[in-house]
Amino acid sequence: MEKLLERFLRYVKIDSQSDPESDKTPSTDKQWKIARLLRDELEAMGMQEVELDEHGYVYATLPANTEAEVPVIGFIAHYDTTPDYNGTGVNPQIHENYDGGPIVLNAEKNLVLSPDYFPELKKFKGQTLITTDGTTLLGADDKAGVAEIMTAMDYLIHHPEIKHGKIRVAFNPDEEIGRGAHKFNVEKFGARWAYTMDGSDVGELEYENFNAAGAKVIIEGKSVHPGYAKDKMINSILIANEFMSAFPKDEVPERTEGYEGFYHILSINGSTERTEMYYIIRDFDHDKFEARKKFFLQVADRINARFDKPVVKVDLKDQYFNMLEKIRPNMHIIEIAESAMKDLGITPKIKPIRGGTDGAQLSFKGLPCPNIFAGGLNFHGPYEYVPLESMQKATELIVKIAEKTARKYGA
Repeated sequence: MEKLLERFLRYVKIDSQSDPESDKTPSTDKQWKIARLLRDELEAMGMQEVELDEHGYVYATLPANTEAEVPVIGFIAHYDTTPDYNGTGVNPQIHENYDGGPIVLNAEKNLVLSPDYFPELKKFKGQTLITTDGTTLLGADDKAGVAEIMTAMDYLIHHPEIKHGKIRVAFNPDEEIGRGAHKFNVEKFGARWAYTMDGSDVGELEYENFNAAGAKVIIEGKSVHPGYAKDKMINSILIANEFMSAFPKDEVPERTEGYEGFYHILSINGSTERTEMYYIIRDFDHDKFEARKKFFLQVADRINARFDKPVVKVDLKDQYFNMLEKIRPNMHIIEIAESAMKDLGITPKIKPIRGGTDGAQLSFKGLPCPNIFAGGLNFHGPYEYVPLESMQKATELIVKIAEKTARKYGA
């Protein structure tokens, strides 16, 4: 646990936010710092075939220590953090033997991590919690996963009595902006299947996720002096309001759960003359997903029909798809992970991801890749935290999956 904690604290202090406005990979130069650090640490611990490629992807190999023909498996985590909240100057706080009550993150800002609002905190009483200081996110998404994979590989190197096949690991940039798998070299990675360590609470095992699309909406208005605007002005803000009002009010993130899809407006910026909005569209069911996209475009068409020329322009693009389609023919990889959890006394929590992971895109690139818990909670904001004991369980699970895979194939 000491090594695990030391690694995690070192990683989260490195600013590695990604940037959706950038067109390069990694999207920010500051991500190179942690990429180079991980490369150097992998080499120092004795991993082989360590490579940092031109796109910031870090690959490495732990050779097999058995003669049995065990399939090559992989473990993957992303090292970037979300651009949606401040990730500069992360100052993690350690709370040993947590007493189950409120934790004052920042008295000046009146930020309190309280079980009254986050009731799941109560189950971590007596454990060691790592929190923010209330001014930044923590970065457990997904530096917890990075630290766990690194620690598990180090452990296997120092415990050769645990038999395992060839294991590949990878750490990638830009997951938080939806590009983590875009330049991932699946062929070079060479694994039959892999697991992303990018989930939340202990026991999570996920192999269903949203189908996802993003849409940029631009509304072009016409600015005229308001005193003489009758039948001349086109107020893009009012049209934006009409556009937003066209969608079912209950089909938004804050009113949906489970397998329910939604439309979500992420941002809006406008004036009389021009308004820009950015939406994401989500649904688990492929047919419903396609229907949502069709309806989205129909809303724009209906508004445009009132004008001599289109005032609403929509750029809608698919982002990723439900990995279930690719996992279903390979359910043995789920069975191995589920069995490994049970061996460690962990109750598997198999549920759909109301979001996406790199594993979703990798599955469609030919690398079946379900998602496993990394332990963190309340991602992407100042209330983010992770119990050290949860990270330890995730680390133990990586080791156990490697061991059970080897046993399944005769080691």
